[in-house]
Amino acid sequence: MSDARLLDAAERWDGDRAQGAAQDVARRLPSLIVAAKEVAASVMHGMHGRRRAGIGENFWQFRPFVAGEPAGNVDWRRSARDDRLYVREREWESAHTVFVWIDRSASMAFISKLALQSKFDRAIVLGLAAADLLVRGGERVGLLGLMRPIAMRNVIDRFAEAMISEESVSSFKASELPPTAALQSRTQLIWISDFLSDLAEIDDKIARLAAGGARGHLVMIADPIEETFPFSGHTEFLDVDSQARLRVGRAEAFKEEYMLRLGAHRDAVRESAAKRGWTLLLHRTDRPASEALLALRMRLEVGTDLQGARFAG
Repeated sequence: MSDARLLDAAERWDGDRAQGAAQDVARRLPSLIVAAKEVAASVMHGMHGRRRAGIGENFWQFRPFVAGEPAGNVDWRRSARDDRLYVREREWESAHTVFVWIDRSASMAFISKLALQSKFDRAIVLGLAAADLLVRGGERVGLLGLMRPIAMRNVIDRFAEAMISEESVSSFKASELPPTAALQSRTQLIWISDFLSDLAEIDDKIARLAAGGARGHLVMIADPIEETFPFSGHTEFLDVDSQARLRVGRAEAFKEEYMLRLGAHRDAVRESAAKRGWTLLLHRTDRPASEALLALRMRLEVGTDLQGARFAG
């Protein structure tokens, strides 16, 4: 690496520029809110509900009365229409709690010419759209460490307001990792990030959040350029989370080692999640957000079924 060197203090990038990018959240959120609602609507349109009979308030269907059932179950008004007895069934309702945490650290602001959105913007869209989809499905959704779980149709707007308020606090500094919270067994967490933090810190955070039996779903956001490493010749690499820079004379010589390290890092994050029963979904920002949202929804439904079975047992 004779042709690579770290810059001295006088040449280092001003890290305050990365922190200043966080101030653009309020300006960008209106368009991201619209995008999130559109993505949630498109996924909702293509999904079928999971209605079932059980305890609830909403009418589902009438079914024939079965001998041996309490007579109080009979719906006499419906039964009076013909010569059979009918029971009014209500739709099964069992709201679960889902928390969302979105990484808003400096590395998430990255965007290349190959991407449709920055990692940050895509994470916001996915997080807000997931919240909207979950509330429509009867769940309660909250922002981890910021907002208690709610089941309101305007959840997207409420979440956006909460994030804007947090950003406006002068002492606010975006963290790469979610806050540690006591999550209960019937709780799920959606953690959206690029997961480029230290592996030991990620593993420790997953362990702490899973300690109470909660299930988690990691959504790893990646810019396509991070996976292809199309650099060659003299290149300067900047670390947006610090003031470090690296200048190399032949960037192509680093591609193989970079790809190996990236793969190893992702495998380690996936293994850390899997050993706690959590899932990991990799999503590139050159792909439609709806793809990731649909895949995430499927994981959430499986997680809900597993937790319900464990709770009932």
